[in-house]
Amino acid sequence: TAPDSPGPSRAFPAGFAWGTATAAYQVEGAVAEDGRTPSIWDTFSHTPGRVVDGDTGDVADDHYHRFREDIAIMKGLGLTSYRFSVAWPRITPQVTAEASGPVNAAGLAFYSTLVDELLAAGIEPAVTLYHWDLPQALEDAGGWANRATAERFGEYAEVVAAALGDRVRTFITLNEPWCSAYLGYASGVHAPGRTEPAAALAAVHHLNLAHGLGAAAVRRAAPTARVALTLNLAWVRTEGRRSSDLDAVRRVDGLQNRVFLDPVLRGHYPADVLADTASVTDWSFVLPGDLDLVHQPLDALGVNYYSPTVVRGWDGRGPRAEADGHGASEHSPWIAATAHVEFPELPGPRTDMGWSIDARGLRELLLRLHTEHPGLELVVTENGAAYPDVVVDGRVHDEQRIDYLRDHLAAVLDAVDAGAPVTGYYLWSFLDNFEWGYGFSKRFGIVHVDYATQQRTPKDSAAFYAGVVAANALPPRPAAGQAR
Repeated sequence: TAPDSPGPSRAFPAGFAWGTATAAYQVEGAVAEDGRTPSIWDTFSHTPGRVVDGDTGDVADDHYHRFREDIAIMKGLGLTSYRFSVAWPRITPQVTAEASGPVNAAGLAFYSTLVDELLAAGIEPAVTLYHWDLPQALEDAGGWANRATAERFGEYAEVVAAALGDRVRTFITLNEPWCSAYLGYASGVHAPGRTEPAAALAAVHHLNLAHGLGAAAVRRAAPTARVALTLNLAWVRTEGRRSSDLDAVRRVDGLQNRVFLDPVLRGHYPADVLADTASVTDWSFVLPGDLDLVHQPLDALGVNYYSPTVVRGWDGRGPRAEADGHGASEHSPWIAATAHVEFPELPGPRTDMGWSIDARGLRELLLRLHTEHPGLELVVTENGAAYPDVVVDGRVHDEQRIDYLRDHLAAVLDAVDAGAPVTGYYLWSFLDNFEWGYGFSKRFGIVHVDYATQQRTPKDSAAFYAGVVAANALPPRPAAGQAR
């Protein structure tokens, strides 16, 4: 359909799940209430210079106290699912590398009540077990570079699944382990802020192992529940034709995609990634039997997508372009690739994060997964955009976000039409919130939050999304000059 041609509505499959997503540290607040102990993000955000404007998640959106109000807004939008994460430090607040310690009943009670309230509103909970808030005590013992962290995660997952699995149909083990490993331990722009490439690769494996241990734990504690994993996969492409450009694609695809996909779905690490990183580590932290633990049946794979990843080969001459948008650091997340790869600046529109916009990437990722792993159920677990919203007369007009969502929902439909088994879409994010190292300076929500008053105001994009949900279809694009 031409950009200014109305065209027909396009229907999504029957039973398609429509949701929004949040993460505990980004929205909950109440960081010292009901027995919760510090996470790595508490420590990181309170370290001067780590987060824009010195922002922290101490209060964030106060979702811990306002979740009923938030659920009422979700219900008003007609959402059928809500993806939220459990804060590990609320559940086993005394965890050490040696033992998980006692379970915190108050922490479990909060999430149990949240689940009950969602179900009463007709909204299905989808629970992410780890969205980056590692207990600080485990980081003090080595964090994800330490195998014990994966073992403690399996125990924590079993506790949560046992408590909620009678009502929760889907548990997602990890969210974006790429970020946890590389941004947390290589570039240092995320908590815990380390810049140790060998530790980052150990973290890659221990996160994969944590997924495997967590998946097994969920299935023991909640045999009828579905187990999923959410990865921020990249649509890696190059506009060049040199062999070095194609090699750049291979290297980045290996570090971002295949080092997580292959052990989980194929039972082995990519040989080229092991060879590329041999100068950094010998991968001796992969113990006999580990890959059997990691390689278990997956009920669904979650795909998070925001922006394309364009690379080209680098010959070492001149300044190296580093326009991949993960945060400023002298240390690269692209372990053992910086001598070979650069990330050129792309022309065209960008979000407020500085990320290029290209919805084709979402379609191409879904189709790649469908081709390489036929029969694997796919869910878009995050997709959205940050823009500098302005409140005018009590309303928030965000046409750029609506355009972004429209194009990416069309890309999902393109993949579905081509046979990809996509069963749901979770918009990031429900609320404006604490955007990690960017603090409160970036707004992803379809509901505006006045951080001074905690007042929630659904944006125009919320009304657009509610219309899509109600119709289970993407409406025709307005003709030029028509209201959106």
